Order: sequence, then structure tokens, then C-alpha cells
Amino acid sequence: MTQTRPDGPNFTSVTDEKVEKPDFEWRAELTPEQYHVLREKGTEPAWTGTLLDMHDPGLFRCAGCGAELFRSDDKFDSGSGWPSFTRAAAEGIVNEHQDRSHGMVRTEITCARCGGHLGHVFPDGPNPTGLRYCVNSLSLEFEPEKSSSGGTSA
Repeated sequence: MTQTRPDGPNFTSVTDEKVEKPDFEWRAELTPEQYHVLREKGTEPAWTGTLLDMHDPGLFRCAGCGAELFRSDDKFDSGSGWPSFTRAAAEGIVNEHQDRSHGMVRTEITCARCGGHLGHVFPDGPNPTGLRYCVNSLSLEFEPEKSSSGGTSA
């Protein structure tokens, strides 16, 4: 069962079952760019992501497995060049790992469901959390919020 925040709208649910696939399946299902980011811990160039300026109401899902990761209500313009959020959509949906690559110490974030690399979290975000989840657009897919009539909102 998928956890949802009590203040969030309804979206299509995805189970919390772990997703494990052999490398050849990930390569077949993802674009080469998505594979590089999600499976090889790559980073897309700043200011190039298709979801950087997406501010429509909706949900940001993992491009690898469809897990509900972030909500548009928690998205903000950090000036970093990547989509940024103050918190994950639900407790436990994003895992944190120490990252010592590139000569620095950071906190990597990955999808708890499939292990896909999302980006990093930093302690320099706005209220209410003080956190900045800095995420690659290639790691995400956007699902517009459903209107009460069953379609999508405009």
C-alpha cells in the first residue's frame, strides 16, 4: 500500500513492493540519459531539465518505477538549476546515503522502491523543513493532478 500525506490530493496508486530488475531490462526501459542518471548515479547539466519550470499541480513520480516521490506543493525555485522540493511525498519513499564522490561529502537520495539515483538533499532549503531535495528531471515523470470530474486539471 502506498503512503500518502493527509493534505495531498488523490493520484493513481503504485504499490510499495521493491522493484529489482537485471541491468538489460533497465537499459531497455529507460532512455540512455535516464539510465545514466538513475542506474549510474549521473547528473544532468544544470538548467536543462524538462521539469525545472514545471509548476502545475501534480505529482512527481520515479521515472524508473512510478513511485510517488514529490508533490508540486513542495516544489520551489532554488536557483540551483535542478527541480527542488522541501520534502518527499511520504515518509520512507526516499532513501538517504552518504556520498563522498567528487571530493565532497553530500547526502545522496535514491528511490526507496527501485534504488534509482534521484539527486541530493541539502540543509539549505526554505521553511517548513529547511531542506532542499535537489533532483534530476531525468529521474522524474510528472503526473498532473486529477480534477474532480475525473480528467486532469488545466
